[in-house]
This record gives sequence, structure tokens and C-alpha cells, in this order.
Amino acid sequence: MSRMTLLDDNVWLSFAAPRSITGAGKTPDGGYPPYNIELLPEGAGGEEALRITLAVAGFGQEDLDVSIDAGELIVRGKQHEDKPRDYLHRGIATRQFKRSFQLASGVEVSKAELRNGLLSIELVRRRKEKCVVKVDISAAD
Repeated sequence: MSRMTLLDDNVWLSFAAPRSITGAGKTPDGGYPPYNIELLPEGAGGEEALRITLAVAGFGQEDLDVSIDAGELIVRGKQHEDKPRDYLHRGIATRQFKRSFQLASGVEVSKAELRNGLLSIELVRRRKEKCVVKVDISAAD
């Protein structure tokens, strides 16, 4: 299984690309839902930020779940139909999904927001202050 790491010099997150039985890099669900990952400008406090945006049209806030488990960001979607409907044509998929991203050490989720069918999750990494410690050398007798 191949692993893709984003921003190698400055590791933020990684995810394993699922493979089919033939070994091709295609996911069984066709890569649903599609997503973008963008680097955001540095904040005032010197913190770095990323935004993951997933296209989740048709999903409401109650249909989505964003969680962090053992350093892994997991996004799940499952639509609940309140009553059965008789469709003449059904072209909008109502399938469940699960997307996961392995977070690097020190990366935190700052917020998740659903707007116009797009779920945006912002990640931040606070800049650590460099600390130099002076070690005294003692004379050995």
C-alpha cells in the first residue's frame, strides 16, 4: 500500500491510498467525496494552517461526523431519509462515506464548518519557540 505525505519537508498529514484487488490505485468508491487541501496564510501568532474541504452536497450537519482518534482525522457521512419517496429519476447519490487523514504530531483541528455543501476543516500547527539550554561542564578529578 503506498502512502502519500503532504508537505514532506514540513509534514502535516498523510493518508494511505486504498488499492483494489488488481493493485490499481483507484478507491472502490471512486474517490467519493472529492476534496481539496490548501495551505492558508500564516496567522498573526505565527501559526501555520491548512484547510481540507470536502464536497458533501446533500449532507446536513446532523449527517456528518468529524472526529480525531489516535492522531487520525476521520470524516464520516451518512444520510438519514425521514420518509420513503417515489422518485421518477434519482441522480443524486445518498451513500455513506468515510475519509481519514493521519495527522502529524503537533497538528490540531481548529474548526469545522459546513457551508453551501462544502465541509471545511481547518488544521493548525503552533510554532514552537526554540529553546537553547546551556549545559555546565564540570571538571572530573
